[in-house]
Amino acid sequence: MTVKVEQAVSGGWVRRLAGVLVRLAGWRLEGPLPDVPKFIIILYPHTSNWDGLIGVAAGYAHGVLGGAWPHGFMIKIEWARHPLVGWLVRGLGGIGIDRSRSTDVVDQILAEFARRDRLALAITPEGTRKPGKFWRSGFYSIALKAGVPIAPAFLDYRTRRAGIGPLITLTGDIERDLDQLRAFYQDIQGKVPANQAPIRFRANG
Repeated sequence: MTVKVEQAVSGGWVRRLAGVLVRLAGWRLEGPLPDVPKFIIILYPHTSNWDGLIGVAAGYAHGVLGGAWPHGFMIKIEWARHPLVGWLVRGLGGIGIDRSRSTDVVDQILAEFARRDRLALAITPEGTRKPGKFWRSGFYSIALKAGVPIAPAFLDYRTRRAGIGPLITLTGDIERDLDQLRAFYQDIQGKVPANQAPIRFRANG
């Protein structure tokens, strides 16, 4: 069943339909498709429930979702194993995370990157749609340890642009790397600007 779902959402008709929906909603797509087999997509800002709907439609229309890369997102393992909807969750890219295990979330995602030839993992670094004071640093640790670049994705509600910027290869110098992300996102405005968390990590990581 999972294979059938993956095939259904990867067809060209889905991309065409998504493109029509994105245009009807008044959005335009920007940015190149990544040219690497594995990477992490970070979506910022994430301030509204609309981000998920517009982001998924834009991702399929752009080709980064349902294209050359199996894509994934983290979800509680209970949902990935659910007897009724687990097959759908997994087929749509859900990667079950077991928070009761002794290994942490980073290690579990690193194992996914290690066992796959291609993977685009989507993460919202703010971790919440509510006002925040910092980004969560999990995506940074995963990218460094897995040796994969960051693809900065955005939804700019001010100009109704959606897309992906050039890949960013992390150096391990946190402030230098965050400066690159700050420069990229400096003019991007979420649906609820007051909820945008500043691009910084909590002092203790």
